[in-house]
Amino acid sequence: MIDLADYERGHKYKGDYKADLAALQTRLEHVQVAHIAHDRAAVVMFEGWDAAGKGGIIQRLVAEWDQRNFEVFPIAAPTAEEKAHDFLWRFRNRLPAPGNIAVFDRSWYGRVLVERVEGYATPEEWERGYGEINAFETDMAAAGVTLVKLFVHITQKEQDKRLRARLDDPWKRWKTGLDDFRNRAKRAAYLEAMHTMFARTDTGRAPWIVIDGNDKKAARIAALNAIADRLEAAVPMEPPPLDPEVERVARQALG
Repeated sequence: MIDLADYERGHKYKGDYKADLAALQTRLEHVQVAHIAHDRAAVVMFEGWDAAGKGGIIQRLVAEWDQRNFEVFPIAAPTAEEKAHDFLWRFRNRLPAPGNIAVFDRSWYGRVLVERVEGYATPEEWERGYGEINAFETDMAAAGVTLVKLFVHITQKEQDKRLRARLDDPWKRWKTGLDDFRNRAKRAAYLEAMHTMFARTDTGRAPWIVIDGNDKKAARIAALNAIADRLEAAVPMEPPPLDPEVERVARQALG
């Protein structure tokens, strides 16, 4: 059972952060090339508290990736068109083609988190959502899509510190809004929803990875390591072979 209280230590990162991050980004660059070369698709999905650091992790995840073969989807409230379909429709439409990786900044788990807590979904809808989500992720795996599910956790104290910094720094104010503080006031209800979500959707095929986000540097390294581990396990990691004809022509041209 996942208990978020186990992810609140917030130990400072003790390694050489810049060197370790650079090595991880090189590793992740190779992971993307392997997906391109072997026509494999993957989804990396982030959930977590407001101000938990999801955006900073995503920024460093994709820093060395080829822009032609990945896309980041920041998930907001559904549009009128999206509301006309079932809640998974907008996510099905964004699943990656072979050779591509999709990154979701928030996800289909909104049905059993924000929609449950804020009353946007009825109890019948969000209760049914667990089975619908598990079936969706099973279908994803059957289609050959590797799914990595991360939840970035921070304490109330750390969240308050970061929300305060967003108010004090005029270049960060765009990151915060009334929703952050409405959600903050319902932390107990969100914690209950989160623990139910873990209990109902932490499966062998699509396990949850919880990241202690209370130290940003440690969280970034832990998250990128976890993503690299899971993606590497799902794709052959040999570099693509050089086409003999390309090599012959190239050596004639280049000497």
